[in-house]
Amino acid sequence: MSTNEAPSDYFSQFASTASSLFSFMRVPVLASSGVAAVLSGVLYFKQNELIYPRNVPADSRSHVFRPQKFGYHSYEELLIPTPDGEALGAFLLHPSNKSRARDITILMFHGNAGNIGHRVPIAMRLQEGLDCNVLMLEYRGYGLSTGTPDEHGLLIDAQTGLDYIRQRPELRDTKLVVYGQSLGGAVAIQLAAKNHGEGHIAGLILENTFTAMRKLIPRYIASADRHVDAESNISSAFPPAKYLARLCHQVWPSESTLPTVKNIPILFLSGLQDEIVPPSHMRQLFKVCRAERKVWKTLPHGSHNDTILEPEYFDTIVDFVNEEVMAKP
Repeated sequence: MSTNEAPSDYFSQFASTASSLFSFMRVPVLASSGVAAVLSGVLYFKQNELIYPRNVPADSRSHVFRPQKFGYHSYEELLIPTPDGEALGAFLLHPSNKSRARDITILMFHGNAGNIGHRVPIAMRLQEGLDCNVLMLEYRGYGLSTGTPDEHGLLIDAQTGLDYIRQRPELRDTKLVVYGQSLGGAVAIQLAAKNHGEGHIAGLILENTFTAMRKLIPRYIASADRHVDAESNISSAFPPAKYLARLCHQVWPSESTLPTVKNIPILFLSGLQDEIVPPSHMRQLFKVCRAERKVWKTLPHGSHNDTILEPEYFDTIVDFVNEEVMAKP
C-alpha cells in the first residue's frame, strides 16, 4: 500500500476493522427492575471492564498494527514513561515530505476499544492533510502499554503525552492540536482544561464525545430494548437506570469542565447517526462551550465508528487548523 493512494483506498481497510470495535458497548441486560440489584454490583465492581474494554478486538493487547503495514515509514515507535511508573506505547508520525513540513503537532487520543494500531489510517490522513507531526499515544492497559486503565490514570497519560511533546526539541515550538474521539474527547477536554492557561495547546478537536459518563450509562443499559430511541428519555424505558448511573465512579465530567476552556479554538465534529453517544451530547457540549472561537460541524450519515469516512470530515479539520489555529497569533 502506498502513501500516495486516495484516502478511500486505505480507509476501506480501516472501516472493516472499526466496525467491530464498538459492538461491545451495548450492555446485554434485561430491561426490568428485577435485575437492578445484579446490575448495581456489575456496574460498581466491573465498570472499568465495561468502560475500558482494552481486549476488544480479541488480540488488541498483543497485536498492534505498525504504520508500515499501511505503507507509512516516516515514524518512530516509542515507549514513554509516566510519572507513576507505567510505560506508554506510542507512534510519532513525521511528515513524509520534509520540504513541506509545517510547525504543527497533533496529539491523538482514541476511543475506548482497540489500540493505536487500528487508528493509523486516521493519523496518516491527518498528517497528509496538514503536513504535520502526529503523536499517537496509547493509554495505560491498552495495546502494548503497561498498567490498568482508569480515569485518574488516563489523565496522567494525557499529561505525559503533552509533556513529551514539549520536551522534544523539534516539537516543542510547534502549534499543538489535541484531537480526541469518543472517550478520547473526554480525555482531551480534561487535558485542555488543566493546561489552557499555559498556552501549550493551540487547538482542540472533539468527535462524538459525551457530556459525562454518568449520563451515558443509562443509554447503554437501555440499549437492550431496540425500540428505545437515542434521543428519548432512557429512564422511562428502564426506571432503575438513573439510579444505577450514580454508582459510576468513572466520572469524566466534560460538560462541567469544558466551559473553563476559553482561550483555545474548538472544533466539534458530530455524526448524526451515532448509535453509541447520542448526538444530543455533542450539541450540549457545544452549547456550554465558552471558547472565544468554536466551530460546529455535523456529518449527516456518520455513526459512532465511521464518522471519519464522511466526505467533509478531514477537509473540515484541515480548514479549522489553517483558519483557527495557524492564522491566529
